[in-house]
Amino acid sequence: MKAFGWNMLLALFWVILSGSYSISNLVAGMLLSYLVLAFVARDKPMFASYFGKLPQIFSFILFFIWDLIKANARVAYDVLTPTHLMRPGVIAIPLDLKDDAGITLYANLITVTPGSLALDVSSDRKVLYVHMMYLDDESRQLAELKALEARVLNLLR
Repeated sequence: MKAFGWNMLLALFWVILSGSYSISNLVAGMLLSYLVLAFVARDKPMFASYFGKLPQIFSFILFFIWDLIKANARVAYDVLTPTHLMRPGVIAIPLDLKDDAGITLYANLITVTPGSLALDVSSDRKVLYVHMMYLDDESRQLAELKALEARVLNLLR
């Protein structure tokens, strides 16, 4: 059984033994079982990559929240001011992601960010087309989207 499976199994045992069937208790069980597994299986190679992912996940979440804050502020400013700064356009992003799950996650992260919308993936899955509300500097926008893709790719490895 993989490390995440063990973590979930121990967390479910925690919920059952404590008798409190709530999301907060499940999260507490996940954290507690994570710490127990980190201590017990610290020398086992099958758990090494699992425990290395947690800092990457937190880093990715903080990075994406910061991107959301910036995008929301830009759209809100444009809505609240009388001048419209929009320069809409479609940008083609060459994909380094190969699997469907990674491409779907990447496209959904782009779509939930205000001011951008993933439109389509080419039939050979090498290009993602994205509509941008603010396409001021295409090379800068492409670099930002590729940075997000690199983080998604790093997270899924």
